[in-house]
Amino acid sequence: MFSRTIFPQKALRLSSRCIASHGFRPLATPLSQFPSLTARFLSTETRAAIDKAVASAPVVLFMKGTPETPQCGFSRASIQVLGLQGVDPAKFSAFNVLEDEALRSGIKEYSDWPTIPQLYVNKNFVGGCDILMSMHQNGELAKLLEAENVLVTESPAEEGTTAK
Repeated sequence: MFSRTIFPQKALRLSSRCIASHGFRPLATPLSQFPSLTARFLSTETRAAIDKAVASAPVVLFMKGTPETPQCGFSRASIQVLGLQGVDPAKFSAFNVLEDEALRSGIKEYSDWPTIPQLYVNKNFVGGCDILMSMHQNGELAKLLEAENVLVTESPAEEGTTAK
């Protein structure tokens, strides 16, 4: 949950002076901007809790708020898309990241995705709201949810009934 740069700042200043003295310009962008040079630390307890949450249902959404009362527009849009797709409520679970700061920051490190909401289908990270919307619009989400068998299925009794 803590991010630390691998190289201490003092060493960076010294190396910048050495590089500059040899005719090279120092980097304009700090090295901490490069993810490969940043070490992340997700506690074992938080990782275990997230693993358990991701495995709690076939479709899991980490969101701000609850499905009944989303606390951000992106979370609301994600819930609406899942509803439009016909995700079976019995196969769906949502976790409110606003209730737990360790979950809120930990889920971002767990998935290596910077934003919330985050969708998992059968323990596989799908993406955030932007990815979800794009997949919904191009039909990929419907194919994925159908292939993963997480949609509401009509019972034989419902298929035979007609409105009068």
